[in-house]
Amino acid sequence: MAQQGVVLDQDQFCCSICLDLLKDPVTLHCGHSYCSSCIEGCWDQDEQKGVYSCPQCRQSFTLRPALKRNYMLAEVVEKLKETGGAQAAPSELTSPAGPGEVTCDLCTGPRKERALKSCLMCMVSYCQTHLQPHYQVPGLKKHKLVEATSGLQDVICSSHDKLLEVFCRTDQQCICFLCTMEDHKGHDTVSVKDEREKKQDKLVLSQQEVQQRVKQREKELKELQQAVESFKLSGQAAEKDIERIFTELIRSIERRRSEVKDLIRAQQGAAVSQAEGLLERLEQEIAELRRRDAELEKLSHTEDNIHFLQNCQSLSSTSVSSDVPSISVPPLQYFKHVTEVVSELRDKLEELIQREWSNISTTVSTVDVLLPPEPKTRADLLKVSTVDVFLPPEPKTRADLLRYSCQLTLDTNTTHMNLYLSEENRKVTRLNQPQDLQAFVQGWSYPNFGWAYNIHPERFTKNYQVLCREALSGCCYWEVEWRDGRVNIAVSYKDINRTDHTSFFGDSDKSWRLQCSSDGYSFKHNRVETAVSGPRSSRVGVYLDHKAGTLSFYSVISDTVTLLHRVQTTFTQPLYPGFWLCYNASAEIMKLW
Repeated sequence: MAQQGVVLDQDQFCCSICLDLLKDPVTLHCGHSYCSSCIEGCWDQDEQKGVYSCPQCRQSFTLRPALKRNYMLAEVVEKLKETGGAQAAPSELTSPAGPGEVTCDLCTGPRKERALKSCLMCMVSYCQTHLQPHYQVPGLKKHKLVEATSGLQDVICSSHDKLLEVFCRTDQQCICFLCTMEDHKGHDTVSVKDEREKKQDKLVLSQQEVQQRVKQREKELKELQQAVESFKLSGQAAEKDIERIFTELIRSIERRRSEVKDLIRAQQGAAVSQAEGLLERLEQEIAELRRRDAELEKLSHTEDNIHFLQNCQSLSSTSVSSDVPSISVPPLQYFKHVTEVVSELRDKLEELIQREWSNISTTVSTVDVLLPPEPKTRADLLKVSTVDVFLPPEPKTRADLLRYSCQLTLDTNTTHMNLYLSEENRKVTRLNQPQDLQAFVQGWSYPNFGWAYNIHPERFTKNYQVLCREALSGCCYWEVEWRDGRVNIAVSYKDINRTDHTSFFGDSDKSWRLQCSSDGYSFKHNRVETAVSGPRSSRVGVYLDHKAGTLSFYSVISDTVTLLHRVQTTFTQPLYPGFWLCYNASAEIMKLW
């Protein structure tokens, strides 16, 4: 028992850096003690940062503390050495690597110790024991140590096996010094440190934007919560007043009383339900903004310049957008007018009630304080988000359809070799020979020439077809201008076959298409073709309500739309718009804003 006590005491007097009994012990202001040479070595590594910290508790000191010897602790350590217990502690203080932790590259045997630091010069990760030479050997003290990482190869140039210490602003990537004399010769280059300092300012601005958006949404959330509570109280008060008024009426109006109460409860429930949906979306957006803020905060404090530069661009440049419209709560009127209208009926006869019934129901229906204001012009319609907060009504006019306008671009990876894309990949034209040969003859510039063009796994090889890049899963509307011959306007699941007859739009259960030609229209799905009648036009509108399972095709002439065909089904995957064209035909996705 006595020997066990000595070992325990020895553990308490070991340096957490070298894992050995303290040598020339010094104590920091935070109370932790280290070997004088060990803590000096650590702080030598942090010299360039200008901030010194305790390796255990991480308390930082702006000025490098003056170290003084702890004489009492030194005497205790000397007594422990005299007892012979100095040989038991170091091995017991080592820390084996856990799941997901970086292991020491120098440890041998089945037990790998957890790495504390990685050396960017040696390209090796070290545990506490094997790290000591970097604190003690003069030549190794000059090496660059970072927190242990398993991605050391990410900071090494794959071409020259050199450290990525230069940033090429021309190509926006990290490179080594040798790259500046070869592939990046003449480019605008700076050190990774200088580039980080420049982009750190942009990161701060992005973070401030996120924080400001959080404050704005929190304010809107509070206003909406207050509006919901007031709406509930007003509805309850109106229900109570109507109950009092209708009890004074004769039995012949009992049925009307129940109908009015049902209308109020339905309207109140619908409005509260809509508001609760909006509340949930606001809370989700705030949570997302907070998560974004945390990511930006974490990135701004990382010590790994390479990691910072490789992630800064995507985090700071991504626009912060919202599907939730700004909230404007009108004056609190609610059901007041309903009560007034019903009060006027108290002394009237059944004839008057019958005559005024439409007035009552209309008044209840106009209580709609939580919905956005009704748009008055086409410009107002185009400003409305494609994702509505509430369940959207069925569009009746082109103005209604334009509320759900979406931006689409054709995917070059899916384009058949005989199709040519233009107009910023919004227009496709059918040619009579493969893209790369035609482009060579006419000098076109196209992003996918060469032998690799024909082997992309997503490319249509049997049918002259192309899909859009965007996956649609909400309410979306787009218009297509087609020319010459025949054009199939379609939507498809992404896993549609690309190489055999089932890849043709409409020939499987994975796609739906409307064929447009000078002879008229026809619709096809799962090899079942249906003739479609309607006014012929070179512009076709397509409206998709994925959740409702509705797909509609319209003939568009000026600002008038005529329904050609509507599909009612259940979509199990996101849909991708697509086109098939005959020779010399073209189809262009029109800009609607």
